[in-house]
Amino acid sequence: MLNICYDEFAKAWCVFEPFQGMVVFTIDEDVDMTNKKRELTLRFLAEPSDVNFGGKVHGGAVMKWIDLAAYACSAAWSGKYCITAYAGGIRFVAPILVGHLVEVTAKIVYTGRTSMHVAIDVQASDPKLQENRLTTHCIVIMVAVDEHGKPSAVPEWVPSTPEDIALRQSAIRLMNMRQEIGEEMEAHVQYLK
Repeated sequence: MLNICYDEFAKAWCVFEPFQGMVVFTIDEDVDMTNKKRELTLRFLAEPSDVNFGGKVHGGAVMKWIDLAAYACSAAWSGKYCITAYAGGIRFVAPILVGHLVEVTAKIVYTGRTSMHVAIDVQASDPKLQENRLTTHCIVIMVAVDEHGKPSAVPEWVPSTPEDIALRQSAIRLMNMRQEIGEEMEAHVQYLK
C-alpha cells in the first residue's frame, strides 16, 4: 500500500512505500492534494536500477510509474484508497535514458459510479536541455474501495471545456471497445479450458 503525505521539510507531497521504507517520488509543491484536483505530475530522475539489458529504462519500471501516478491521482480525486482495475493501450513511443528527467502526468478523463479513468502521459528529457518528448501513454482504470475492499462511490467529474468533453467521449468509446475485447478474450479462455 502506498501512502501520500505532505513533507514539511521538502515542502512537497510525497508518495511513500512503507514496506521499503522509502520515499518513491515527490509531487509538485503547487499540487493541492486536498482540493480534488483531477491532474497531477510526478517528476523524478530515471535511475540506474531502472535499466534493462539494452541500456534503456525497462518497460516494467515505466509501468510501475504509471500505476503510482494513477493511484496518486485517483486517491486525490476520490479521497479513498484505490486499486488498479485495468491498464491498457500502453504505447511505448520513445526510450528513456538513465539520468533523464521523467514526468508522469495523470489526468481524470471519466468517472463512473466507483471507477475513475485516468489518462497517463510519460515524458522525458535530458535535464540540461529540458526538451520534453512523449515516451509512453495509456489509460488506467482505478476503482475506489472502502475499508472492507468493496467498491465505493467517487465524486463525478463533469467536463467543462471542449478538450475535456472530447477526452470524456474518447474514454467512453474506449470503454465500449474494452467490453467487446473482453468478450472475445472470454471466448478464448473458455476454449482453452
